[in-house]
Amino acid sequence: MNLGILVLFVAIILFGVLAFKGISALILAPLVTCFVLICTPLLAGTDISILTSLKDQFMPAAAGYVSDYFLVFFMGALFGAVYQFTGAAKSIARWLAGMCHGKFVAPIIMCITGLLTYGGISGFVVFFVVYPIALQMFRSANLTRRLIPAAISAGCWTWSMYGPGSPSIQNVIPTDILGTTATAALLPSVIATVASFVMIFIWLEYRARSFSRRGFFFHDPRMKTQLSPEELQEDDPNESLPNPYLALIPILAILVLFNAPLFRQADGTMGGLPVETSVFIGVVLATVLFFIRIEGGLNGWIKVFNKGAADSGVSILNTAIVVGFGGVVQNTKGFDDLVNSLQNLNMNPLIFVMITVAVCAGACGSASGGMGVAFNALKDVYASLGADFQYVHRIGAIAAGTLDTLPHQGAQITLLSICKCTHKEAYFDIAITQIAVPFITCFIFIGLASAGL
Repeated sequence: MNLGILVLFVAIILFGVLAFKGISALILAPLVTCFVLICTPLLAGTDISILTSLKDQFMPAAAGYVSDYFLVFFMGALFGAVYQFTGAAKSIARWLAGMCHGKFVAPIIMCITGLLTYGGISGFVVFFVVYPIALQMFRSANLTRRLIPAAISAGCWTWSMYGPGSPSIQNVIPTDILGTTATAALLPSVIATVASFVMIFIWLEYRARSFSRRGFFFHDPRMKTQLSPEELQEDDPNESLPNPYLALIPILAILVLFNAPLFRQADGTMGGLPVETSVFIGVVLATVLFFIRIEGGLNGWIKVFNKGAADSGVSILNTAIVVGFGGVVQNTKGFDDLVNSLQNLNMNPLIFVMITVAVCAGACGSASGGMGVAFNALKDVYASLGADFQYVHRIGAIAAGTLDTLPHQGAQITLLSICKCTHKEAYFDIAITQIAVPFITCFIFIGLASAGL
């Protein structure tokens, strides 16, 4: 086996194992990068220059990601903070939960998180908002808590992430690098997104019934961590929350402004506003609509915005530092050899896009980070293979949400901690809904694209 490729695979495994142990990405990414920087020159018989490579490859890649996408993270975090602290997100969640009347509980949680993230609210914010709602619904339906992490994250990181028109960072990156639009390859994208939603819905309901048949219920002494007395308390049904229809208005405004052909673009065509501008207008609209719901007036709102700003910094830094690792990887001979070996397989160009984006996302432990690395490094290769960038956009967005969900992904570790579940208890359903289903969705999309849709 090519030793350069072997080093990369060992680095990915090392990344996963150490992340599983709870080491921060801020420490882990430079550490694993140093491993690559030491091993690669040793195999090639060249000089080792760790500091130079960190300055010339690692830091520019990380800084470039921050420069390109900070405003997207920043506005999304502000919007999420407004919806969290005004109760608007909880209002929408309760409204949707009330529609199920105790049925399809796990899939309904997936629908709630998907709607919130499709509307521009950061997935990390959604975790904290939806978990108490999920806990109450699962308690009422006497369903095992083992399904809560999959139900929450399946809505955040699948169809709402790669669906056409989504303001997610994974749907924005291709527009910057490939010059496409957020609704690229609209018809096959809609069909594939709906198929993804249906598959996850069916799986979560199947697993809920399977767990119940096997005697796994809400109160489960077999789980490693039990709930605290506070978490076992019923949520206050009389809590004052905004009207859910009112809470939907800023979300719908963001989607319309971002996607509708209402504004003249630089090239003279009509299109939507940039995602940063669209979400900013959503923040302003939400602030006006829910202003009286924050105690302390202007001072109270300053605290809300401060919290959102702080969250955006942590979120983008954790992602960017991993992109720095990817920036080093893409400059190694092992990466070039891996790409060349894949090209020599004479595969469908879209399958090549799927594999390369998925591998980069797995290496980075980040969908957006892996997509950025793959598109920046391989854009010209995709073009040389004759791949239509409209299709590359969508298949890249879907494939980015596959191997990024390996056990070392920071978002999954955070969510499992919030839900008080271990990987052994909950990861299987996460893997099915967020690795297996997106891969199936990729092949559905490739089939539709190959048929000329």
